[in-house]
Amino acid sequence: MTITNAATTPVQHGDRFFIGGEWVKPSSQAMFDVIDSNSEEVYYRVAEAAPDDMKRAVGAARQAFDDGPWPRMTHAERADRLRALAAVLAERGEVLGQIWSRESGVLYSLTQHAGRIASGTLGSYAALADTFPFEEERAPTGGGAFGLLVREPVGVVGAIIPWNAPVSLICHKIGPALLAGCTVVLKSSPEAPGAGYVFAEAAEQIGLPAGVLNVVTADREVSELLVTDPRVDKITFTGSTAAGRRIASLCGERIARCTLELGGKSAAVILDDIDLGTAATTLARAECAINGQVCSSLTRVIVTRSRHDELVEALAASFGQKRVGDPFDAQSELGPLVSLRQRDRVLGYIAKGVDEGATLATGGGRPADLERGYYVEPTVFGNVDNGSTIGREEIFGPVLTVIAANDEEDAVRIANDTIYGLNASVFTDDVDRARAVAGQLRSGTVGHNNFRTDFGMAFGGFKQSGIGREGGVEGLLPFLETKTVILEGTPVAYAPPS
Repeated sequence: MTITNAATTPVQHGDRFFIGGEWVKPSSQAMFDVIDSNSEEVYYRVAEAAPDDMKRAVGAARQAFDDGPWPRMTHAERADRLRALAAVLAERGEVLGQIWSRESGVLYSLTQHAGRIASGTLGSYAALADTFPFEEERAPTGGGAFGLLVREPVGVVGAIIPWNAPVSLICHKIGPALLAGCTVVLKSSPEAPGAGYVFAEAAEQIGLPAGVLNVVTADREVSELLVTDPRVDKITFTGSTAAGRRIASLCGERIARCTLELGGKSAAVILDDIDLGTAATTLARAECAINGQVCSSLTRVIVTRSRHDELVEALAASFGQKRVGDPFDAQSELGPLVSLRQRDRVLGYIAKGVDEGATLATGGGRPADLERGYYVEPTVFGNVDNGSTIGREEIFGPVLTVIAANDEEDAVRIANDTIYGLNASVFTDDVDRARAVAGQLRSGTVGHNNFRTDFGMAFGGFKQSGIGREGGVEGLLPFLETKTVILEGTPVAYAPPS
């Protein structure tokens, strides 16, 4: 049954920006058309930030940090505001779900939980106010009688989010930033700006102090003004490795702090004791998440040469049967990609794979029965050379590549032979063997017998998959500066943390 609702404008102030606690008019008439990825029609329109708009947003955040009450509140007070924000977003779950599905093509079976995802994530950061040691007594080692290690907010944060999972990613940026006492300029993606607007509406509803959260939508050129503005102390970015290199270089010019969550070409290492049918079913199901538009997808499947053909056949049978269709149809297992550009990019990689000699086992084009929408068939390649284009580069679509290895040692070598190091998984019935192989994989996360990521623990990558971590305590640390205070005696006002 299809449960698609008639599309309506999902945001209240699409022609404005949220700056300094108010909905302000843009400095130009430029607008972005936000396209429904299923119908290919304009869903709604939002204002496009010009340089003056970005400068104004940064100025509001700077003033709020330097002169406003937010950094001077207690962590418990800020946590209360985060919980209030979480409660409002939980109530806005339906609109968040509609936006996410229409903008990015993600199945409604997932996006219907967007409000709960936002509420739970912000709530987890709020809880750190009660447990994280923002101030610790330390014994001085170079003179002085009393020492404190104090963790203070880094300052003004520029948060740049992509289009694939904006609700979760906004939370993992503004949640720790706001708890720490930072102020934020949130830069939304032109393809998927809706969640940013809903977060701004929620911030206005709870009375978040002016300038603490500012929300704009901008293209790359204007976004670079956020990165280069000396009033911004830190950039937190999720997106492609290519864009991350550019941001890192710009931050490096002025020694600005940055957290970069970037691309991946993650390996599933299939050991010889695992049932291939089970592994294929698991990998096919995992690749359906967000229609393959996930940086941590297990897209390089590495198996010993003697089992290669059997695994390719099993993957083709399992993944090739996934039903592609309307993200609001409960029977759909894969929705459309975010945009025409992204669909053409994925189809270009598929053509490149064929040209370079890989074996196309299933898929490879548009579904014949879907005339509208940015759809790509679930695709499996066998006999992939790890040095080929589809073996090396992030495709960001529903495409699995199978690579043959000589043995377990060779499989680990191939898994590590990449510029990326975001995610991986080891498929084996032996947990001790899984732990041993996990220790050899250069990856920020290693799962066992499934696709695993855990923002409650920590998420991030080795090598060119990024710098820093998001989620849990590890995700709070990048928004803090550590200050060492050494005194000649114990201050009267000091009370050791309970």
